[in-house]
Amino acid sequence: MKHFIGTYWKKLGPGLTTGAADDDPSGIATYSQTGAQYGFGLLWMALYSYPFLALIQEMCARIGMVTGQGLAANIRTYYPKWLLYILTALLFAANSFNIGANLGAMAEATRLIEPQIPFALLVVFFTLLSLALQIFTSYKTYSQYLKWLAIALFSYIISALTITIDWQSVLYHAVVPHLSLTRDSLIIIAAVLGTTISPYLFFWQTSQEVEEKRLARGTEVFDDTNTPVEKSDISNMRIDIFSGMFISNLIMFFIIVTCASTLFSNGITTINTAADAAAALKPLAGNAASLLFCIGIVGSGLLAVPILAGSASYAISETLKWRSGLNKKLHEAYAFYGVITAAMLVGFGLNFIGLDPIKALIYSSVFNCIVSPLVIILIVLMASNKAIMGEYVNKRFTTMFGWVLVALMTLVSLGIIIALT
Repeated sequence: MKHFIGTYWKKLGPGLTTGAADDDPSGIATYSQTGAQYGFGLLWMALYSYPFLALIQEMCARIGMVTGQGLAANIRTYYPKWLLYILTALLFAANSFNIGANLGAMAEATRLIEPQIPFALLVVFFTLLSLALQIFTSYKTYSQYLKWLAIALFSYIISALTITIDWQSVLYHAVVPHLSLTRDSLIIIAAVLGTTISPYLFFWQTSQEVEEKRLARGTEVFDDTNTPVEKSDISNMRIDIFSGMFISNLIMFFIIVTCASTLFSNGITTINTAADAAAALKPLAGNAASLLFCIGIVGSGLLAVPILAGSASYAISETLKWRSGLNKKLHEAYAFYGVITAAMLVGFGLNFIGLDPIKALIYSSVFNCIVSPLVIILIVLMASNKAIMGEYVNKRFTTMFGWVLVALMTLVSLGIIIALT
């Protein structure tokens, strides 16, 4: 058993960290608001979004492994540059905003444990810590740090197990979809989809598979589209992806369950931030549940903030043909680390301009829901192109799932645009 666990752990990498980053403090706030506002009503989204999330991330990983290039570099190669410029600009803006929200949530969660520490000081600390880890830590060490940090998310499962839950009702709502097409419910559905199936995950996943290949081969260079990929590599990647995305949606499931069982049941239907959810849990579920929620917020933030900044930098650097990669030293890729620093500084500054946190987070997630189908279309087209993917081209079933996801997210996007106008 010990040997099996050790072998399984070694197979986990970019898929695990990408899945864990999906449950960043912004996502936690969205899922908390979902549980607080609708109880178990939208719990089914955790189950039914899983295959779509896993399959689109698998396509991204396969594209990176086969082509040896990140997603932006592939889009630059096969599609109009103006389209890539628009997508990368939108990605940088959305990621910088989420970085700001996550830094603020981490600071507020820490203050729930140590209230005497000033908010501004904590935001500065988390900003500098995240930057230092990205710039001055080797990729090999950094990737292992991300893997272990993903374990912090299990605090949400433990937190749920410390409270009383109607499991019969949970199981029913998890399997049987309930849908009310009101303006508010459309907003929260779009927000859940946007924070779960988000563009930054696509760019990060693809680039990290390239980084892993570089690390495995002990070389800085891995950009030959004819570089052979072993079937065992694809198999291990799929184990990693499907495990990481399962954990991601499992955490979403337990966050909704926890907030539905405590906040919704007690008439607390509005959560401004992830830290607000942790604070509201304290009188209802006890110190343990609240503390575990706080630990999860800080842990997921330390994991997600570098990934948000990194994915934006990969996209922009590949778009402009700059040297890029966390495997490179600062003096080898000034522009790459410059974009990371810029995204972090923008996010840092957003904490001091008085944004309404819940509206900002929800509408940011809705924005991601609207942008995601545009990126997914390109991913499905590339992954289904035999000239690009060779023997690792999409199976018909996988392509079908991709187009169904595009259709579903487009319909939700159109619905929310109509509802908001």
